[in-house]
Amino acid sequence: MEDQEIRNAGLKVTAPRVKILELLENSDERHVSAEDVYKMLLAANEDIGLATVYRVLTQFEEAGLVEKHHFEDGYSVFELNKGKHHDHIVCITCGRVEEFVDETIEQRQQKIADELGFQISEHDLVIYGKCMDDNCDRKG
Repeated sequence: MEDQEIRNAGLKVTAPRVKILELLENSDERHVSAEDVYKMLLAANEDIGLATVYRVLTQFEEAGLVEKHHFEDGYSVFELNKGKHHDHIVCITCGRVEEFVDETIEQRQQKIADELGFQISEHDLVIYGKCMDDNCDRKG
């Protein structure tokens, strides 16, 4: 399956691309950094360097296979592009990221764009706050 997805994105099928896409598809984490991917590859005894991970993720982003997000921490995370728009809420204490879809917010954004004379080509809504999780790993 990964081979076909890579071909459909207009990329040549290579072992690093297949392994990285496979990891992204099978990971419990939806938002991973390049370093996270590299660590997962090391844990799976894959000999793929960090520079290759960055290069492949950039190629995947350009091809539309993944989306890149810059959350408040100052580093980038990647998630598979599943073709469905969603927004994010991020805990500024522990970094937990949750996804959500809210039709009222989407309609309001469109109304604002219309009122200001804009046609939306894309948008990204990220809400920052503190999670109420008792297990927040940075509380204390």
